[in-house]
Amino acid sequence: MTELTGFADLVPLDHGLCVVVTRRADHTPHSTVVNAGVLPHPVTGEPSVAFVAAGGTRKVVHLRADPTISVVVRAGWQWAAVEGRAELIGPDDPHPDVDADRLRRLLREVFTAAGGSHDDWAAYDRTMVEERRTAVLVAPTRAYSNPPEPAAIDGDVIRSR
Repeated sequence: MTELTGFADLVPLDHGLCVVVTRRADHTPHSTVVNAGVLPHPVTGEPSVAFVAAGGTRKVVHLRADPTISVVVRAGWQWAAVEGRAELIGPDDPHPDVDADRLRRLLREVFTAAGGSHDDWAAYDRTMVEERRTAVLVAPTRAYSNPPEPAAIDGDVIRSR
């Protein structure tokens, strides 16, 4: 199992803002920004990087054709990357073990894991249905990051870029 602690530690530091890279049909990269977090897969329980995507977006179209994905989170000079295979679970990508009520709860869980909060969950649920939102769950095959920032020495910090 790939360790996601380093990734998860950075999520709350900048609202879970991440760069996602998928592959177009011609294998060129397609990049976008999402809010992502770490949570257990709703069926397997394995740790996953997850985000919510609107139905019909280019990233969803790309992932249906090729589930190869990279997700990078950063906060300050710290960053962590996860590479893996994406699984889509949503109204246009049903999962046999995830019914409509479980999908509703899953979309909330992903949103919360990515640092989101909501004052009106009923309105959130309606928007998810109207926009045909899907949960994107990344089964990590590789995770890596830059080294931790150096400790302060006499009050000075040397940072490499």
